[in-house]
Amino acid sequence: GQAQTPEEVAEGFVRIAVANMANAIKQVSVQKGRDAARFTLACFGGAGGQHACLVADALGMDQVFLHPFAGVLSAYGMGLADQVVMREQAMEVPLNQAAIAALTETAQRLSADARAALRAQGAQAEIIRVAVFVHLRYAGTEAALAVPLATLREMRESFTMLHRARFGFATPERALIAEAVAIEAVAPGAPVEEALIAPRATGTPVPIDVVRLYSAGAWHDAPVFDRDALAAEDCIRGPALIREANATTVIEPDWQARVTGQNHLLLSRNAARTGRVVIGTERADPVLLELFNNLFMNVAEQTGSVLQNTAMSVNIKERLDFSCAIFDASGGLVANAPHVPVHLGAMGESVRTVLARRAKTLKPGDAIALNNPYNGGTHLPDITVITPVFDDAGRNIRFFVGSRGHHADIGGITPGSTPPSSTTLEEEGVVIDDFLLVDGGHFRETEFRALLLGAKYQARNPDVNIADIKAQVAANEKGVQELCRVVAQYGWDVVAAYMRHVMDNAEESVRRVIARIGSGRFSYRMDSGAPLAVAIEVDHARRSAIVDFRGTGAEQKAGNFNAPPAVTRAAVLYVFRCLVGDDIPLNDGCLKPIEILIPPGTFLSPTPGRAVVAGNTEVSQATCNALFGALGVMACSQATMNNFLFGDANYQYYETICGGTGAGPDFNGTSAVQTHMTNTRMTDPEVLELRYPVRLEEFSIRRLSGGNGRYQGGDGAIRRIRFLAPMTAVIVASRRAVAPFGLAGGEDGAAGAQWVERRDGAREFLDGTAQAELFPGDVFVIATPGGGGYGAV
Repeated sequence: GQAQTPEEVAEGFVRIAVANMANAIKQVSVQKGRDAARFTLACFGGAGGQHACLVADALGMDQVFLHPFAGVLSAYGMGLADQVVMREQAMEVPLNQAAIAALTETAQRLSADARAALRAQGAQAEIIRVAVFVHLRYAGTEAALAVPLATLREMRESFTMLHRARFGFATPERALIAEAVAIEAVAPGAPVEEALIAPRATGTPVPIDVVRLYSAGAWHDAPVFDRDALAAEDCIRGPALIREANATTVIEPDWQARVTGQNHLLLSRNAARTGRVVIGTERADPVLLELFNNLFMNVAEQTGSVLQNTAMSVNIKERLDFSCAIFDASGGLVANAPHVPVHLGAMGESVRTVLARRAKTLKPGDAIALNNPYNGGTHLPDITVITPVFDDAGRNIRFFVGSRGHHADIGGITPGSTPPSSTTLEEEGVVIDDFLLVDGGHFRETEFRALLLGAKYQARNPDVNIADIKAQVAANEKGVQELCRVVAQYGWDVVAAYMRHVMDNAEESVRRVIARIGSGRFSYRMDSGAPLAVAIEVDHARRSAIVDFRGTGAEQKAGNFNAPPAVTRAAVLYVFRCLVGDDIPLNDGCLKPIEILIPPGTFLSPTPGRAVVAGNTEVSQATCNALFGALGVMACSQATMNNFLFGDANYQYYETICGGTGAGPDFNGTSAVQTHMTNTRMTDPEVLELRYPVRLEEFSIRRLSGGNGRYQGGDGAIRRIRFLAPMTAVIVASRRAVAPFGLAGGEDGAAGAQWVERRDGAREFLDGTAQAELFPGDVFVIATPGGGGYGAV
């Protein structure tokens, strides 16, 4: 690479640190629905002032505030803190006029209790202030916002305004639920009287020293000032340093510091930002490579934060069953947030499908929706929204932003769109194939609703589908905005070049791994008896590998354990990324050294139209574990997602249930966690029981279910759900007949099982793919598999 001076290397480390700090602030701001660039940066900590100007520049902020005690501000604040007592009580009542009296009475009771608690701590009654809030949310959602207790009209208006500011939309006509009453009683601390300082009678501040300062790629002579010697209205132009007992503040070039009458420092830019940073594109600078790695991943993370915030369904908002990523102009995956691996590895095929069909007709403001598993989808509940990013002229596509979310229902022959007995794609729900969702900025809601309701097995709750799709559109737009901010700083060519460099770096990382591993093969049987065969042939000279799935069983015609090639590709991408010890994004560069051979007509490359709903979940897990087995690096994890669904005409619920991970040559497995191709959360018990007519009676570790070995496999889990209303329940799972394998002499993990305990005491055992009718008092029990052990004892 290009030789760098020690100063350039050191400044590179600072730039990476600054970018990471700025990205963290962006993430928090986006979650709260705020644009950091519109605010003043409050800076504290002994070293905070050293980076304040640079962090503000990275965030697009023009002003920084530093308190006289910024270096010890936390300790100073603790000494002056108010005494606060908070009380809260759940209500869970519809917000209407009749509820106002109950809310008021509860608030009065909580306020009296909090006042008494403060008086017991020595606070004087006359200084105590009480604020009363009501946590409101839309019926059927979990995103509660606190508004002051007031009249019915005022609370509805306050909630609408807050919801629109936080999530970007509001539906004022929708019913509201008063979730809880909360009060905050405050006894103010001793009043703070900040001593005023006088302006300087004559002259300007005199530096105590001049030092050499390396900043923005050049050396500067920087005067050093003593904070105690500064007077009100003193103005110091950068580059300069301000020294004090507990901190040092660096005033960067093009910034200035002004001292206020309260002895605060206000840093502000005194020159406009230059806009784009001029850097080369042909050769990757190691500092910029790390910086762009972080920038691209942060764009995807911010996209995901908006999606989580604005979605309506439990599946996306609570379980986090979604993924966001950015792609280059050819549809290559560049970077992703740490979401769901099976989504991320397959989404690029969806982008390439859109490119192949619409490259000449796409325009700024368009967004495309699709879920067709044979065009880059995974299974029908996973709907992908793809938004192109055009150049400044609006003519050429430079990048793409994509989001994929699992919708709780998209139609099909059973609620939840994961039927255990489907044999055709049509039976699994509505197929969305390259649908123009947003046309030049106009959301085509009428047409999309007609699509959802026009299929043979139509979507059961299109309002929720549309709400979540709107959240995906909003999330993508955030990603577009953030990419354009990066472009504004570095330019289109540089950003495109570093997308390529990031993928090249991933390629080189995988080639280094391939150079250290050996060839191997493995065959693992599905519960049906069908073999999943894989051979990995390593060419050490070329540092490349062939992953060959020949010998895998035929496609399922009477079942849905079929995985489209995009799913198999995602599994290969995930496994080889796992072998890389470096902190790199999961991207298409990881697959450049790898040739994947998937024979058509197998259950890894089925005929279009075959049912595939279990391929995304069950077959992907088996593929992933077979690859690890062929490499000899890890015993089998639970190798299933334990898909559990229940519903009726009004409710649709879906979850994947955790299990044990496999052990390896120097580590034990982990118990009761989501493994490999899924990365979703379990729904909180309180949310599950609030939103659905069920009660979670047990969620525990399934002891001794992990395989024995020199290193022990992780244990599975037990989940017992009692039904309080009639529901149709579905289980789609595997590793029930064929247990998770051990490796190198380690024992297999325990196979999974499921059964229904009827209210009369009868117990009905079910296959791994089954449907059952549940009645009030019945309990559905799932015991998930443990991971395999590693090494003979």
